Formats: sequence, C-alpha cells, structure tokens
Amino acid sequence: MAKHPRTDSPAPENGADAAPDAPKAGKGAPTPSRAAQEAARKRPLVPNDRKEAARQARARSADARERARLGMAAGEEKYLPVRDRGPQKKYVRDYVDARFSIGEVLIPVMFAVIVLTFIPSYEVQTIGIFALWAFFLISVVDVIILGTVLKRKLAAKFGADRVERVRWYAAMRALQLRPLRLPKPQVKRGQYPS
Repeated sequence: MAKHPRTDSPAPENGADAAPDAPKAGKGAPTPSRAAQEAARKRPLVPNDRKEAARQARARSADARERARLGMAAGEEKYLPVRDRGPQKKYVRDYVDARFSIGEVLIPVMFAVIVLTFIPSYEVQTIGIFALWAFFLISVVDVIILGTVLKRKLAAKFGADRVERVRWYAAMRALQLRPLRLPKPQVKRGQYPS
C-alpha cells in the first residue's frame, strides 16, 4: 500500500512561517507549464514609450557602429570587409606598410602640380605636368615591382598553388597616404612580416 502524508502535523505558529512560498529553482521545483513559460517571455511588440525605445535603439546602433569602426581600424578579422580578410591579405598589408612606396606621395605631388598651374608662366605649367606624368609612371613601375615581390613571397609562405590574386590590393594600399589607410598600419617602417 502507498503511504499517505500525515495530516495531523502541527500547524505553523502565527508569524513564524507566514511568508509566502518562494518559487523553488532547480530539481526540487516542478516544471513550469508551457503557458507560464510563454507568459514570462512575452514582450509587447510596440513599447509603451516609443520615443525612449527609438532613442535606445539608436544608441545601441551607434555603439555597434563605433565598435565596428574601431575594430576595422585595429585590423580585427571579424570587423574587416571580405576583401581585407584572410592571412594572405594581412601579410600583404603588413608588407606594404613596412616599406616606403613612391605612390604614397602621389597625392601631395598632384596637389603641388595643381598649385603650379595657377602660375601664369607656360613653362612652369608644362614642367609641372611633365613632372606629374613622370612621377606617375615611376609609381606604376614601383607598384608592378611590389606585386611581383609579393607574389613570390606569398608563394614561398603559403604555397604556390594557394596564392590569391593580391596585386591590385597591394597597389591600392601602396598608393594611399599611410595615415589614411584602413585598416590602420599594424607594423612600423622596416618591420617586414616573416
């Protein structure tokens, strides 16, 4: 026969155990019903204070954008765009940032040529234009040499059959001013990757 609980147990004293039963957690408590769990999860689709909810959403979005911006500038892999991801792209970035490229000063040279065009002398303007074209050609040759060297180094490091096409990526990075590059340079000049 099954044992029945005793009903003749003494009643609790007044005020001693008058606190309401707190819900138990863990193995000693009964499993909550599905309706109780769904009711605990329910949130209104439209909050009571829409302006405050919109303000909080904007603040969360701004925080996420700022984290992504700082992460991308620092070169964190999860924040980088697809074109910048991977160990080969990181190697290319570090190699380009470690060397001095002629193309880095292309933008200041262009600005100087624009200033020279304001001088009313035809000879000065012509010399400025020819100097710009010569500088541009030297930059192109420098970028071609950079691409060839990088292709050889990537083949030695990652294997000849696994080398990605990175010449254009390296060229675009080499033609930018060093402070304007994104992700920011992670190495100093002369600190070539191994």
